[in-house]
Amino acid sequence: MHPPLTLHRHPMCADIIEEFEKCHAENPIRKFFGECTELKVKLDHCFRQEKAIKRKANFEESKKFKERLQAYKKEMAEKEPQEQTT
Repeated sequence: MHPPLTLHRHPMCADIIEEFEKCHAENPIRKFFGECTELKVKLDHCFRQEKAIKRKANFEESKKFKERLQAYKKEMAEKEPQEQTT
């Protein structure tokens, strides 16, 4: 099973999605007997690559966010004693 084949959500795999949909349109019966299987395998591979790239980007973004959060917490901890003494 694959995710919905919307081109705007999967720009990296757009060419393969179009080929796959074309294969299904041209082979309404033979698609059930493996006519488009090779394209399906390519599509699955492309989705995996796309997901890995997104996962890496999200991880990097969360890492930067955690660093900013830690810096903010440290800054607030340093400010807090000064506010209490005044």
